[in-house]
Amino acid sequence: MKFTPNEIRTALENGEICAYYQPQYDTVTSKIKSAEALARWIKPDGTVISPFFFIPVAEGSDLIMDIDWQIVRLVCQTLTKQESYSRHRISINFSRKHIYEENFTGKLSAIVDSYELPHKLIEIEITESAMINDSQRILEWINSARNSGFRIAIDDFGSGLSSLQFVKDVPADVLKIDKSLLSQNCENEKERIVLESIFNFAHRLHMRTIAEGVETKEQLAFLRTCGCDRIQGYIFAKPMPEIDYLAICRLNKNAKEPADILQLQSPASAINLLMGVIFQRYPLVILSNLTRNSFYMMAYQDFTSTSCPSAGVFDELIMHGTETMYPDDKEIFSTTFDRMNLIKNYENGKSEVRLISRQLGDDGIYRRVETTVYFVKSESSDDLLTITLCDNLPDD
Repeated sequence: MKFTPNEIRTALENGEICAYYQPQYDTVTSKIKSAEALARWIKPDGTVISPFFFIPVAEGSDLIMDIDWQIVRLVCQTLTKQESYSRHRISINFSRKHIYEENFTGKLSAIVDSYELPHKLIEIEITESAMINDSQRILEWINSARNSGFRIAIDDFGSGLSSLQFVKDVPADVLKIDKSLLSQNCENEKERIVLESIFNFAHRLHMRTIAEGVETKEQLAFLRTCGCDRIQGYIFAKPMPEIDYLAICRLNKNAKEPADILQLQSPASAINLLMGVIFQRYPLVILSNLTRNSFYMMAYQDFTSTSCPSAGVFDELIMHGTETMYPDDKEIFSTTFDRMNLIKNYENGKSEVRLISRQLGDDGIYRRVETTVYFVKSESSDDLLTITLCDNLPDD
């Protein structure tokens, strides 16, 4: 099945290119939380043409940009029809050609504003292939859209070879896991380990995660255990016309939550929630191996001092911390957190060591800081680990 650009342009002008919607569901509650808009060509006789047959042709010219803007308008119209019940954010795929479009963010804002919709309801999907050329320009493009209130999603994560570099560089809100990472039905140990790692680092980067192409109960069951936020796939729903999507959204409004969410919450998911609370509560979190004399920062933001090394030798970390202490507190800080002294405290049965001291901040002011070291015995080795939580205290 082949189409020419002129045939596609005529279809666009005749309103035959429309938006289908594939809902995205909360992994635990199975309630709709968002959706992705997908282009479909509906011929006058009702035949539905897959984008596989016309999008590549459109990508060969600027016609793809016209299709994208048509989808934006259709999505906005769909969102306005949800005034009587909760609106769900809708993601839209944009061709990389828009990177070079003059005032893209201004045009997108103008369309969304004409429908009086919050910008946060629109999510822009990008793939790492867009970064192959002119990465600096696309980063500027992304930042412009994000600064205007639009959300950014990284699509097809795991389908390329440089995905980690892409995630590191792009200030995105959502990470969409490519279905290829679920190819073994989550029954392969390596596949499970890779997925667990992805969800862990995504949450550490404050990104919401969506697994694409979920089709089986086995996949869903596993994704519920490792903290995946949302599910998109045939196990819940295929892409559908607007009328069907709106009907599901209306039913979703009245759907009851589980009697007790903890009945569905997996231990791993609960642990992710707990870790999120810890990182939110404590500006400085350090994991150390006293046996190996090493450490690394698990979280480090908005702390009194920001000059601390992110990883290295534990003894040097304590020396660095001692140097930043108030003169009268230097000796007690150095003695309390001396590595050999900490090991002795553990051997004597202590579970934690706590100290309040005064530390010099980056602004030249000493502030009270509470440092608590918790001892943790490694299950996989004889090493003695510690988790250190540091908190800024209010002045007396």
